[in-house]
Amino acid sequence: MKKILKVVSVLLGLSIIFYSTAVISATTTLTAEEIEDILHMREEEKLARDVYITLYNIYKVPVFNNISKSEQTHMNAVKTLIDRYQLEDPVTDDGIGKFSNPKFTELYNTLIEKGKKSVVDALTVGALIEDLDIKDLQEALKRTDKSDIKLVYENLTKGSKNHIRAFIGQLQRYGQTYTPTYITKEELEEILSSR
Repeated sequence: MKKILKVVSVLLGLSIIFYSTAVISATTTLTAEEIEDILHMREEEKLARDVYITLYNIYKVPVFNNISKSEQTHMNAVKTLIDRYQLEDPVTDDGIGKFSNPKFTELYNTLIEKGKKSVVDALTVGALIEDLDIKDLQEALKRTDKSDIKLVYENLTKGSKNHIRAFIGQLQRYGQTYTPTYITKEELEEILSSR
């Protein structure tokens, strides 16, 4: 699993370098939806990172530590879009559990409370976050025609699919299953079968 996470991190890093060096005009006009999606994804990736760091500190389960590092890479990828399009970064305080959007503060607190109940609950929280992330990325992809934004979202989706597989794999070690909340059961089955 560590090898898979390292490969994903390297691929995301290479993708960031690739699209960062592409010639794209910062004056390209974004739609209100594209702006909202970029800003939303920045904080959603931070949510994942912060929750995983917190849950790792509670349980010391390596999957949380490994994936939190990948989530930092995801945050950086979205930050590249923010910089390119000269948007105002919603991450004004990079502290754990600190968000500009109160929705994320509330969600962070709720997920941590659930995750504190048991290691199985914590792993379920991890799968739930990736479930939400996949759905939000799929929807954001439909709302943009910008190749650089699509590239970032597609790479983040690949990462989130790897992450949900990792969390579900850990849950299976405890004899547990995961039922998706945001994506369909069919979508999850496809993700799990496409290792």
